[in-house]
Amino acid sequence: MKTKTHTDERILAIAEPIAKDMGLNIVRVRVQSGRRKTVQIMAERISDGLLGIKECEDLSRELTATLDVEDPIHDPFILEVSSPGLERPLTSLEDFKHYAGYSARVDLDRMVEGRKRFRGVLAGIDGDNIDIDLDGEKETAQIPFDWISEAKLLITDELIKAGQEAKDAAYKDLDKTAKTTDKPENE
Repeated sequence: MKTKTHTDERILAIAEPIAKDMGLNIVRVRVQSGRRKTVQIMAERISDGLLGIKECEDLSRELTATLDVEDPIHDPFILEVSSPGLERPLTSLEDFKHYAGYSARVDLDRMVEGRKRFRGVLAGIDGDNIDIDLDGEKETAQIPFDWISEAKLLITDELIKAGQEAKDAAYKDLDKTAKTTDKPENE
């Protein structure tokens, strides 16, 4: 689910090694059609799942240079690099495991019990299946990961709080690093 089309897959194959070398993980790639194509790439730091503006700029600069040479689209395009944000897409089994306990919406590529969309609280994974405690029901649905066409977290107070705590922890780590690297050498 990181990609939807063959073009998305080609761009992901180009972008992943670059991002990895920068300590980043590609969350999703989408090529949007329009008057001018837009290549949307969502990324996050491997270490904490966040992404700052400087990292977006650096990744964008590296990807632009490589995409210009590789030319996977053959048309002019606009490159957009961003963090996945709070209402982030869930694109891997690991995402469903990591975000267990948070509310999500899961859309399937087929009808199951008369519907394609499920909402509820993620309950982890079991092999190649995701588990979700369905809203308003007393059951946990087990859905094959391969059946999912789109999935994303839903903004809740708990998610906002967790996001702020992760951001605060990241800034605290940056402050510690800055203080240790700013000390004069003779101390």
